[in-house]
Amino acid sequence: MKLGFKVSVIIPVYNCERFIEKAVRSALQQPEVAEIVVVNDGSTDNSLKLLKTLQIEDERVKIHHHKNKKNKGRATSRNLGIKKASSNYIAFLDADDFYLENRFKTDAKVFLTQNEADGVYNAVGFHYYRNVSENDANKTNLCTLSQGISPNEIFEAFMLGKGHLHLNGLTLKKEAIRLSGLFNSKLTVGEDTDFIYKLALKCKLFAGVVTQAAALRGVHENNVFSNRKVYSKYHGKTYESLIVWSAKNNVSLTRIDKQLSYLWFFYSGEKNKFFNQLLSWVKIFMSSFRLFFSNLNLKYFPIVNLIKK
Repeated sequence: MKLGFKVSVIIPVYNCERFIEKAVRSALQQPEVAEIVVVNDGSTDNSLKLLKTLQIEDERVKIHHHKNKKNKGRATSRNLGIKKASSNYIAFLDADDFYLENRFKTDAKVFLTQNEADGVYNAVGFHYYRNVSENDANKTNLCTLSQGISPNEIFEAFMLGKGHLHLNGLTLKKEAIRLSGLFNSKLTVGEDTDFIYKLALKCKLFAGVVTQAAALRGVHENNVFSNRKVYSKYHGKTYESLIVWSAKNNVSLTRIDKQLSYLWFFYSGEKNKFFNQLLSWVKIFMSSFRLFFSNLNLKYFPIVNLIKK
């Protein structure tokens, strides 16, 4: 283990009494875990009671709440967890997911041998709590990227559809988050994708274990990610947020061009294609002088594209 390699695991919890004990215990069994920063996001079931029992068993379990114990959502809860974390390394775990044995073993080695590494990513698999069709099962393979991808090319790999990552498989230096920023609390869903893409744009992420799962994502009837309508609604907003952030944080116009190209392609399959593109153009280009006075302005202006056709 890397000397001083201790991890704070951040778990946002909202009404997850069915799964939370398994999640916490899976983190407690990892020798590299210094603390589990649990943010109880206004749960109304027995989640808090279970957490207090776990805290009595192991003092590494730290329980936090939002002001007045309100429900603030996953992004704000993770942000609070980041602020409360005391370790130099941070990892995430959703309350209905769990780590597998040796979750951080390879991460420690990577950080030891790669001084420039801001983070390490690992493959995440799926655990089914409900019956799924063969078609759905085939769609939920490993969340991973190829080990051969350079840290400088991870964002481009995302844009080309070469794979994707999940928060459960990420381990980050806490200082890396200062480069990419916290989670976007304005996004109800897709905040994890937004966060990971920002990391890929600003930080150097190295491969850990990418051919087999280091953690498993629980698939059950209440999963938000199973609700395609919700994700479709916020998918465009996620990319709009990312593009605006990229413009403000001096991401190259070439990379912003790739983001815009993907967003316009996504909207091309929507019913209100022209309206969505026009509204998105206003949100993006009116928020950034840099983009407004770039060649991307006319390239993605919907009326110009309409005339060309």
